[in-house]
Amino acid sequence: MSMRGRPLRSQEWFGAEGRNGFIHRSWMRNQGFADDVFDGRPVIGIATTWSELTPCNAHLGDVAESVKRGVWEAGGLPLVFPAMSLGEPLMRPTTMLYRNLLAMEAEELVRANPLDGVVLLSGCDKTTPGLLMGAASVDLPTLMITGGPMLNGKFRGRDIGSGTDVWRFTEEQRAGRMTAADCAEAEVGMSRSRGHCMTMGTASTMACVTEALGVQLPGAAALPAVDSRRYALAQAAGRRIVAMVEEDQRLSTVLTREAFENAIRVNAAIGGSTNAVVHLLAIAGRLGVPLSLEDFDTLTADVPMLVNLMPSGTYLMEDFAYAGGLPAVMREIASLLHLDHVTVSGKSVADNISGAQCWNREVIGTMEEPFQPAGSGTVVLSGSLAPSGAVLKVSAASAHLLRHTGPALVFDRIEDYVVAADDPDLDVTADTVIVVRNAGPRGYPGFPEVGNVPMPRRLLTDGITDMVRISDARMSGTGYGTCILHVAPEASVGGPLALVRTGDLVRVDVTERRLDLLVDDAELEHRRATWQPPRPAADRGWVRLYSEHVLQADRGADLDFLVGGSGSAPPRHSH
Repeated sequence: MSMRGRPLRSQEWFGAEGRNGFIHRSWMRNQGFADDVFDGRPVIGIATTWSELTPCNAHLGDVAESVKRGVWEAGGLPLVFPAMSLGEPLMRPTTMLYRNLLAMEAEELVRANPLDGVVLLSGCDKTTPGLLMGAASVDLPTLMITGGPMLNGKFRGRDIGSGTDVWRFTEEQRAGRMTAADCAEAEVGMSRSRGHCMTMGTASTMACVTEALGVQLPGAAALPAVDSRRYALAQAAGRRIVAMVEEDQRLSTVLTREAFENAIRVNAAIGGSTNAVVHLLAIAGRLGVPLSLEDFDTLTADVPMLVNLMPSGTYLMEDFAYAGGLPAVMREIASLLHLDHVTVSGKSVADNISGAQCWNREVIGTMEEPFQPAGSGTVVLSGSLAPSGAVLKVSAASAHLLRHTGPALVFDRIEDYVVAADDPDLDVTADTVIVVRNAGPRGYPGFPEVGNVPMPRRLLTDGITDMVRISDARMSGTGYGTCILHVAPEASVGGPLALVRTGDLVRVDVTERRLDLLVDDAELEHRRATWQPPRPAADRGWVRLYSEHVLQADRGADLDFLVGGSGSAPPRHSH
């Protein structure tokens, strides 16, 4: 029994009499469990996205062992089970195509098995939101532990950051300012320990965002993967999840509207990835929590960026952890947060951050002296080119391009642009607006991270390192540049982006939050009359299901039939 008098869900399996109980207990005994583990103690599932194909998550087996220690200590029964792993460095065409599949699998595994609570182990970009989306749809007591960032990369006496310096070095090589041997030397020193990207890319962003949501224990997001304190926190998480089951603290009681507002503001304060927008919208959608794209602009208008990390700044996650990590940031912006929100720690945000201190003001600024002023995070643009919105990470953009009008140079496929970008005779200037389309949720399919398209070689050799780039794609959280992303509706469903032609004038005005195509309505209607939708990406399997049901970016790119489906199904008996 729980403290609230509700029977444990797992006892529908292990406490059953007759044939069903015999089957459930007997087959589990082949793992050597003692008799009393089936006598009514909470059963805790530990969902792990461990895989050697996902280098960022390849150490999660050790994290799981630490969680198990805590569960045993608290009187629970820990059972580890695998969930689909999504390795950003290797998977093609894009891990985002499979985020919703991971979420579906996690949901069904949790619902179908005799679990009273769940600990989610993630790390690489899509494993964190995917697991949380699935768990949200079942709504058991749930706690998350992310795997932690790598140690700082090293190259010729300085720190280098995963992703961010990849883009920088490869552009330098294309411009002739670095050699292949230089890049090979940097490659060896970049990823030198266990863990996920150590820049404020999507993996680090989602780790911080889940701590801000209240589903990770305080301080868990930033500690390096190899830091022994991460494993101590994992052990504490094992103890805590058993208490959450006893208290019946379900995920829906943590993931409230207030939690999402806290997470959105924290994301602005840390200079987090634009990808957090899509993932938070999807997680909220699973719970039926009202959240809109506009919230990411209005809720952050008064939030300065405090954290000086790549790609927007200088430092890396290891430095952030030693400077005080997310609790220090949250204490600094406490006046903007819902401090009475109760997290998986069992305590309020106010309690969690009460003792937090900053130990390095070069890494974490103050409200009075921030790294960048309010409005430097993710902004939402709309207008005739993006009726349902688009996003831009201002801190990663160039100030002189935040108000810009220029002629479009349009490409229907990212592959075509990549070839053209290396053409020394490409008809392009610094004023040109690069438009790459058919890379949205349905178009690619899968919504790839190709929005920070490479600069044309012709401009790089002239010393020009940024220009306005617009797409219906996403961008790596480690990327930078004046890249307008997530244009919705996307081109492949007939959004205005599908109607742009090379030479059309496009106007960007970040102050006014506008993105407009300067073509009259009559001409656009003429173009629409001749537009043909692209052929379906596949006629079978997951890609067909995904393409037929995926929502647009402004709604989180989840599947339409999974939105608002929160609630645990009753256990089903075997027959």
